[in-house]
Amino acid sequence: MEYAQVLSAVEALSPRGMDFGLSRTRALLDGLGSPDVKLKIIHISGSNGKGSVAEYVTHILLAAGKTVGTFTSPAVYDYLEQFRINGENISRAAYARAFGEAVELVGSATRFEVETAGAINAFALAGCEYAVVECGLGGTYDATNAVLRKEIALISSVSLEHVAVLGNTLESICSHKAGIIKDCPAVVSALNLPEVISYFKKRGAFVADGVKITGEKSFSYRGRDYELKMEGCAQPYNAAVAIECAKRLNIAESAVYMGVKRAELPARLQKISAGGNEYLLDGAHNPAAFAPLVGYLKSIGGAECVIFGSLSDKDVRGNLENLKGLAKRVIAVTPHSPRAMAAEEVARICAECGLCAEVADGVENALERAAGTVVVCGSFTILNEAADWICKRL
Repeated sequence: MEYAQVLSAVEALSPRGMDFGLSRTRALLDGLGSPDVKLKIIHISGSNGKGSVAEYVTHILLAAGKTVGTFTSPAVYDYLEQFRINGENISRAAYARAFGEAVELVGSATRFEVETAGAINAFALAGCEYAVVECGLGGTYDATNAVLRKEIALISSVSLEHVAVLGNTLESICSHKAGIIKDCPAVVSALNLPEVISYFKKRGAFVADGVKITGEKSFSYRGRDYELKMEGCAQPYNAAVAIECAKRLNIAESAVYMGVKRAELPARLQKISAGGNEYLLDGAHNPAAFAPLVGYLKSIGGAECVIFGSLSDKDVRGNLENLKGLAKRVIAVTPHSPRAMAAEEVARICAECGLCAEVADGVENALERAAGTVVVCGSFTILNEAADWICKRL
């Protein structure tokens, strides 16, 4: 099949929604010849920071001369950015081959399960040595956990999220995240509450503690100095998890330093200047994820406008509470998603939180009304449209 045919077949699975469990993904992988056993898999779970940890690990391995496949989600600007080989989006031809083989075995599998199997298949076909794989949701029953063996499990910061699926206590959520620790060493971020740290220590995880902030984009960790390209107060802690991962893989310190310095990720405190305005795009979508954005806004005295859209299964009130005193006004929008919260409901919650809010008919309409320092946040689903509009004005 050609790329467009395969993509259409994958997209047609979207109505199946989420259906947790490992058996369907394992059946897909077995049908593909078990490509996962040909790879050294680095599996990443957590509530926030998973994508950043994946990026640091990927760049460290690339700096060490390794061949690396990286599977992260969701896509922000380009569908194929979820599946990268040596830091570059997979080609359409490679996608058609690897995912086409998965589609032929689809059975009752969901879209994410097919994408997981397709990504692993693509990395094996490309001759990758390592696969950096980010969990979709949770860990224990996430499709990515169907792989047979792993080099190491990494857990970023953990907080209350997806409570309807993962449970409404930190212990329950930790249990799901810890499910990726299967016959492999584990490293957990020090950017966690004490009860989270304690939970993972009992599971035998090493805590990447010892981070010392030395500058806006620099830090020291266990006696060594590092420089960062990525913005945000959480990044040194995310990087430390990747550094500990690299140590356990016996990666040279020179490659670790360069990998940490080179790593960058779109839509995490991403700044764009255009048309006399300063735009800040951030994928923060739960209260804990707002910490870096809140810290930055406090440092600049807040924003003239925040364009906010959210999915209905998020803690919208908790997210908006973070913006009190930092946004002169909020423009609510409805994301293009079947799980979207209506802009009118967002505006209602804003009013209850003491935020001045109005409703816009889409992201473009909101951006046309905004000026000065403008933040776009609340969901990754609104960032692509925002970036397209902004970049046309560069």
